[in-house]
Amino acid sequence: MPRHAETRQLPYTADQMYALVADVACYPEFLPWCAAARIHRHDDLGEHSVMEADLVISFKVYREKFTSRVTLWPEARRIETTYIDGPFKTMDSVWSFAEAPGGCEVTFTTDFEFKNRILQAVIGVVFNEAMQRIVRAFETRAAALYGPTS
Repeated sequence: MPRHAETRQLPYTADQMYALVADVACYPEFLPWCAAARIHRHDDLGEHSVMEADLVISFKVYREKFTSRVTLWPEARRIETTYIDGPFKTMDSVWSFAEAPGGCEVTFTTDFEFKNRILQAVIGVVFNEAMQRIVRAFETRAAALYGPTS
């Protein structure tokens, strides 16, 4: 199963980056291959909240919808995503944000496996490159929202 882990130092606050990643409804505005996002529900459970969301991923002739459960831990500045339904066998990711000198440290880990073995083989070849492109899209979005770095 492909796995990707990445840690970046960014010149934004941990709260700013947490808010950017938690705003799933805005993903189609800046994430590559994300054609649509729909939040089904968002339940506030006190110290955390849980949303159920669909994302539509579109790449050339491939277009698929998948549903995930996103657990938001604002005090811990942690976002956990668990796969519910769609073309994957499994898909989980975790974002964490910590204050650091001059900004924050962002850590992103994800792993997934498609149900379709042919698609898994094709995606597996470019998986890390695709994940790096997604992380860069969040960085670019942060610059657009919070100002460019100097």
